Amino acid sequence: MDLDVFMAAHGAEWDRLDELLRRRRRLSGAETDELVVLYQRTSTQLSQIQSSSPDPVLVNRLTTLVARARATVVGTRKATWRDAAHFFTAGFPAALYRTRRWWVPVAVLFTLAVAGIGWWIAANPAVQSSLAAPEALREMTRPGGQYETYYSSSPAAAFSAQVWTNNAQVAGMSLAFGALLGIPVLWVLFQNALNVATGVGLMASVDRLDVFLGLILPHGLLELTAVFVAAGVGLRLGWTVLDPGPRRRLTALAEEGRAAIGMALGLAVVLLISGLIEGFVTPSGLPTWARIAIGVAAEAAFLAYVFVLGKRAAEAGETGDMAEADRPAEVPVAA
Repeated sequence: MDLDVFMAAHGAEWDRLDELLRRRRRLSGAETDELVVLYQRTSTQLSQIQSSSPDPVLVNRLTTLVARARATVVGTRKATWRDAAHFFTAGFPAALYRTRRWWVPVAVLFTLAVAGIGWWIAANPAVQSSLAAPEALREMTRPGGQYETYYSSSPAAAFSAQVWTNNAQVAGMSLAFGALLGIPVLWVLFQNALNVATGVGLMASVDRLDVFLGLILPHGLLELTAVFVAAGVGLRLGWTVLDPGPRRRLTALAEEGRAAIGMALGLAVVLLISGLIEGFVTPSGLPTWARIAIGVAAEAAFLAYVFVLGKRAAEAGETGDMAEADRPAEVPVAA
């Protein structure tokens, strides 16, 4: 494409579109129709320049012009409480259901890794001694030791807030690192698996695994599920970089990235619930069976949310992406 010739041929149209946008509140009916036609033409011309002769100055000018025109033609819409309700009753559960083939295998592999590493630590005193000095190990695993007092080390509200912030950061890192081909996500998962497996192995080595599970299961089921979802979505985003499918790579990344941002918001609420359980239920004086029952109930409710409500929403066409009217305009790409 000869860029100078292209600009000479269409420059007058771009100037006219800019003029109409500057006085959009005083347009006649014919001028409004003209603005719509010029917006459509300029959108197509922008895509032609991007695919053939991506001059950065011209692309920036036309991108701004098209964005202004779209805002005028389509209009803007403010988010409402109805949007939030729709997200949590349709968009978020649908996104969870759509990504299940990524985070369910992550959950299975994580559990197997924790079991394997935990057994290895419990069965090998040499490994245990490499983790800490014998006195430190006894302090961690004894009745009333560090593993038991950790959950009551701070006031419940402050502890819940601290846990929620930490877990939200872990989930956010997993989602954000997905764009880096998902490789850092695997490291985050491994670090979390190693931490859990160390507790399992050390407490099992002194025949107190039941105490450890009674402390971690009430909140850990829901908390780890949220981490699995974040990791699965991050890995899916990384795979999109490698294989965008029939979509353009940038389009695919934009769609999956917007869905991932929505997932981060939804998972923040899930982690808030698990943080409240960890702060108020785990260190409570309830019997172990009651505390575990609360954790199992929370996990069961989440899974029903995904596989019942989410499946229904996905089958109705929900994807977890923003509403079509709110998405950036897609324009034809020149071959």
